[in-house]
Amino acid sequence: MTHHRSATPAAHATTSREVVGAPCWATLLTHDLTAAESFYGAVFGWTFRPAPLGEDFRVAVHEGKPVAGIGSLASALRVPVAWTPYFAVEDADETAARIRERCATVAVGPLRFPVGRGALAADRDGAVFGIWEGRLVSDWHSWRAQAPVWLRLRSPDAFEAAIFYGQVLDWACGRPGCCDVDYENDEVVLSQEGTVLARLRSGAVEAARDPADLPRWEVHFTVADPEATVRTALRHGGSVVRRDDGGEAPAITISDPEGGILTVTARVAPRQG
Repeated sequence: MTHHRSATPAAHATTSREVVGAPCWATLLTHDLTAAESFYGAVFGWTFRPAPLGEDFRVAVHEGKPVAGIGSLASALRVPVAWTPYFAVEDADETAARIRERCATVAVGPLRFPVGRGALAADRDGAVFGIWEGRLVSDWHSWRAQAPVWLRLRSPDAFEAAIFYGQVLDWACGRPGCCDVDYENDEVVLSQEGTVLARLRSGAVEAARDPADLPRWEVHFTVADPEATVRTALRHGGSVVRRDDGGEAPAITISDPEGGILTVTARVAPRQG
């Protein structure tokens, strides 16, 4: 998670406490930050600005809006190259304790950064996610409303996963502003104030040979033309992992040259409940 210092400070900086339980950012951990900037700049037209977390972090920007973070932490932390969603929490230590109590794993942290504290974890099925306590990216509300990113969890059992994340992240706790959980077409749907934030789907296989079939959080980026985006990715060293032509918005899962998996889909991707 990261934060941008603007020349004119915002009147009010959103914190994780205000949107507890909601997805609040997505970050790529990669071996080669320069190569990642080159690939994602070419594929999505992103530009990059420094982040106050240090020299090894960047904020990807599209049409003036923050999209995601990129950090070169994979080698140092011995974690795989991956796109990882972060969820807002009130207390990183308490949340980390909840994760461990439920037989899941806290792999890294919580670590302290200039604007908050974060940790990397994996749920009981091995899907990797992050938690963040502190200030959010300065124009976070715009990020949630407009940024081309949404999430889907592939889990062996979406309903059990929803219970786990609900207990860890205070979903459906009844507090004002908390995330709501509904069931729709065999999926668990996470929403907040009417906006769909994530979907949880059953069917992942813990021992799958194909990485796309393993339990994992999918980070989806919506684009105007998925096929054109994929062609650009292929020209710059990416590869196609799978195509999913079902549903309202066909999706194409690709891998970047370092092995980071992401999904591109058309901009009709569902965001409203």
